[in-house]
Amino acid sequence: MWVYEKKLEYPIRIKNPNPKLAKIICTQYGGPDGELGASLRYLSQRFSMPFPELKAILTDIGREASEMFHSEATAFFDAFATV
Repeated sequence: MWVYEKKLEYPIRIKNPNPKLAKIICTQYGGPDGELGASLRYLSQRFSMPFPELKAILTDIGREASEMFHSEATAFFDAFATV
């Protein structure tokens, strides 16, 4: 048997909510020019590549290399922008 507790690893206390900044952060992740959209474009374009080497490159870019790092960097810098 196990118990599921839904709690944050690091508690967050928001003193002054800023909806304008929240909208910018959400756009950075999932907007039309966001990191998730870019990553998914790379991953979907790999299916039309004629050579396996090109498929591997697009997979690496979309999955591991740059785009996922951008998402982590966005979260890191946005966290410090709200402090």
